[in-house]
Amino acid sequence: MNPLSIALQAQPQGNNWQFLAMMSLLFVVFYFFMIRPQQKKAKEAKKFRESLQKGSKVITIGGLHGKVVEVNDKTILIEADTNVRLRFEKSAVAMDSTMQLTEEVAKAN
Repeated sequence: MNPLSIALQAQPQGNNWQFLAMMSLLFVVFYFFMIRPQQKKAKEAKKFRESLQKGSKVITIGGLHGKVVEVNDKTILIEADTNVRLRFEKSAVAMDSTMQLTEEVAKAN
């Protein structure tokens, strides 16, 4: 017999509980560092989109800056320039433009 066939026939030790503990720990780490923050960010974005009002200055996910002129159930009307109005889905709004300015000032300091 060669050493490879002997190694393949060897029975595993009774360390299944260690494997399960490591996998559980890995799942907990993924949850707290990846899944939970992403869920929190999505919840905040949904809350922001629901609180949009006429007159708010916003930025779309495409980078369009404008002022909200009209708010409907699923869409908003944004005025990008004088007499230039565009209708977007609420899901296309990324953030309030004042939030972006605050973030840029924080990064500069």
